[in-house]
Amino acid sequence: MASVSKVDALSTEEQLIAATLQGNDDAFRRIVDRYMDEVSRTVTGMLGAGPEIDDVVQEVFIKLHRSLHTFRGDAALKTFIIRMAINKSLDALRKRKRMRWLQPWAHDDPWEPPSEETSDAHLTQQEDYVHLRRAVDQLPEGQRAVVILRLLEECSTEETALILNIPYGTVLSRLKRGVDKLKKHIETTPESRRSGGAL
Repeated sequence: MASVSKVDALSTEEQLIAATLQGNDDAFRRIVDRYMDEVSRTVTGMLGAGPEIDDVVQEVFIKLHRSLHTFRGDAALKTFIIRMAINKSLDALRKRKRMRWLQPWAHDDPWEPPSEETSDAHLTQQEDYVHLRRAVDQLPEGQRAVVILRLLEECSTEETALILNIPYGTVLSRLKRGVDKLKKHIETTPESRRSGGAL
């Protein structure tokens, strides 16, 4: 029986993948550590802050562990993982929509009055974030995924096309339509009207 490869912080992705497939749990933990931030940002960008974020992120890495043997290296490991994050996020969005249809009363965000210590600037920032988040939430799933990958994760157009398995031109058209919609929403915020801001 072959010995399990040892890994360290300088191990390459190929070494970490090979060691993981040999049963080295430390190798897989290092893969998780390398991509945790990117997966968390992608999932949060797709879903918005919410109680299911941690569960979805965990599901991504569980699926990665189970399917790592199918990774052929045709694209970067990052592409392989972020594609899973997008797909798991889309599953969560569809589940959320079903739950809202079945229990519409259970998903109203509770309103809390601002404390006396909350500054006007902080309140304005919160309002603008909520406004933008709602705008992102209203984008069709395809446009939302492209916007998150290109603007939040700063993936190239080529990487985005690989992750979503769509043509290069489709990425460009979805990005343009998505950004145009976001600009219209942003321009209606009080802060943007005061400063003449743009996306």
